[in-house]
Amino acid sequence: MDSARREFLAGVGAFAVAGPWPLSGPALFTPSLSKSVFKVSVINDEISQDFGRACEVASQKFGMGWIELRGMWNKNILKLDSNEISESQRILKKNNLRVTDIASPLFKVDWKGAPKSKFSPKQDQFNADFTFDQQGEVLERGIEVAKMFGTERVRCFDFWRLDDPAPYRAAINETLRDAAEKAGKQGIILVLENEPSCNTATGAEAANVLSSVASRSLMLNWDPGNAAAHGEKAYPDGYGRLPKDRIGHCHCKDVTRNGQKYEWAAMGRGIIDWIGQFRALKRDGYRQAVSLETHWRGTGTEEASTEQSWAGMKKQLQSAGAL
Repeated sequence: MDSARREFLAGVGAFAVAGPWPLSGPALFTPSLSKSVFKVSVINDEISQDFGRACEVASQKFGMGWIELRGMWNKNILKLDSNEISESQRILKKNNLRVTDIASPLFKVDWKGAPKSKFSPKQDQFNADFTFDQQGEVLERGIEVAKMFGTERVRCFDFWRLDDPAPYRAAINETLRDAAEKAGKQGIILVLENEPSCNTATGAEAANVLSSVASRSLMLNWDPGNAAAHGEKAYPDGYGRLPKDRIGHCHCKDVTRNGQKYEWAAMGRGIIDWIGQFRALKRDGYRQAVSLETHWRGTGTEEASTEQSWAGMKKQLQSAGAL
């Protein structure tokens, strides 16, 4: 076992002592959200790194019964120790929140053997500092953490974007296929996020990957905001290309455009037709999460910005007949 693997496992090896999170149980919802066909949620660290505060806001202020987990207490979700896992489970239960998915950083690294991507960050993102050679362990931990929090879904990517991914695309697809098969054997679904800095950025590119990787254990984390930030008209164009039965998760954020420059915006203040998108998802039988991933920081703080973005998202859901 090499030193990188030992270091990784040392940080997460105590997971097994924490008990599993039940899939079922009581949950408190506001009347409007309880009627939604979607699992209306928010990514916890878009509100605060203080997990207790994030859950209070999601449950008590926003009225949600679902939350998406990415990181807390300035640690990536996959690096929590057994005590932190137990504490986060306690906080979730206290706030009557269930988990939509684990927003893991699986495959958000450079593809080994290819030219270094210009999108490869100079510092860690979301407290994830895993290497290419650790991705097998990242997959294992993602599956384990998902089971502990009672969700069947783990988010993934397809490596930092290359100027010319064509020579590597078949191997990348094979990596996704192998990972999906491993996850599927344990009852877990991988949801591939379309991300501008990764090799699948748009609906069109996502459709190609899903066509090449036919595994039902690989679905799409559809992110219209990310598609729009890459220059695609996310709805209806990008969405129209997608196999609707392969959409397994949805991130919600908005963008504005100034010339060729894109910037994040609060929901309802950007260029995306979210009302049309929510209507289409409802019409096409989508019944999984619509999860607020604010990104916009127009008010100066994560919590206040997410609160404003949630207000816009709620109005759009209402206008779409999805609440």
